[in-house]
Amino acid sequence: MSINLIFKIAAVGILVSVLSQVLKHSGREEHAFLTSFAGLILVLLWIIPYIYELFETVRALFEL
Repeated sequence: MSINLIFKIAAVGILVSVLSQVLKHSGREEHAFLTSFAGLILVLLWIIPYIYELFETVRALFEL
Protein backbone atom coordinates (compact mmCIF):
# COMPACT_ATOMS: atom_id res chain seq x y z
CA MET A 1 0.00 0.00 0.00
CA SER A 2 1.43 3.35 -0.98
CA ILE A 3 1.26 6.66 0.78
CA ASN A 4 -0.57 8.07 -2.25
CA LEU A 5 -3.66 6.05 -1.36
CA ILE A 6 -3.71 7.55 2.13
CA PHE A 7 -3.42 11.05 0.69
CA LYS A 8 -6.23 10.36 -1.80
CA ILE A 9 -8.50 9.07 0.97
CA ALA A 10 -7.73 12.12 3.10
CA ALA A 11 -8.45 14.44 0.16
CA VAL A 12 -11.79 12.76 -0.50
CA GLY A 13 -12.66 12.99 3.19
CA ILE A 14 -11.91 16.71 3.32
CA LEU A 15 -13.76 17.41 0.08
CA VAL A 16 -16.82 15.40 1.12
CA SER A 17 -17.00 17.03 4.54
CA VAL A 18 -16.82 20.55 3.07
CA LEU A 19 -19.41 19.72 0.42
CA SER A 20 -21.71 18.15 3.00
CA GLN A 21 -21.55 21.19 5.25
CA VAL A 22 -22.27 23.56 2.37
CA LEU A 23 -25.20 21.44 1.21
CA LYS A 24 -26.63 21.08 4.72
CA HIS A 25 -26.50 24.81 5.34
CA SER A 26 -28.26 25.47 2.04
CA GLY A 27 -31.09 23.12 3.03
CA ARG A 28 -30.24 20.19 0.79
CA GLU A 29 -29.78 17.42 3.31
CA GLU A 30 -30.58 14.71 0.75
CA HIS A 31 -27.79 15.86 -1.53
CA ALA A 32 -25.41 16.06 1.43
CA PHE A 33 -26.21 12.45 2.31
CA LEU A 34 -25.70 11.32 -1.28
CA THR A 35 -22.37 13.17 -1.42
CA SER A 36 -21.20 11.41 1.74
CA PHE A 37 -22.40 8.08 0.43
CA ALA A 38 -20.62 8.58 -2.90
CA GLY A 39 -17.38 9.42 -1.08
CA LEU A 40 -17.70 6.28 1.02
CA ILE A 41 -18.29 4.10 -2.05
CA LEU A 42 -15.32 5.66 -3.84
CA VAL A 43 -12.97 4.99 -0.94
CA LEU A 44 -14.28 1.44 -0.54
CA LEU A 45 -13.62 0.76 -4.23
CA TRP A 46 -10.04 1.91 -3.75
CA ILE A 47 -9.54 -0.28 -0.66
CA ILE A 48 -11.21 -3.51 -1.85
CA PRO A 49 -8.10 -4.84 -3.70
CA TYR A 50 -6.01 -4.45 -0.56
CA ILE A 51 -8.62 -6.23 1.56
CA TYR A 52 -8.71 -9.05 -0.99
CA GLU A 53 -4.92 -9.30 -0.89
CA LEU A 54 -5.01 -9.45 2.92
CA PHE A 55 -7.54 -12.30 2.91
CA GLU A 56 -5.53 -14.20 0.30
CA THR A 57 -2.38 -13.82 2.40
CA VAL A 58 -4.14 -15.03 5.54
CA ARG A 59 -5.66 -17.96 3.64
CA ALA A 60 -2.23 -18.93 2.24
CA LEU A 61 -0.69 -18.61 5.68
CA PHE A 62 -3.11 -21.08 7.28
CA GLU A 63 -3.33 -23.42 4.32
CA LEU A 64 -1.98 -26.88 5.02
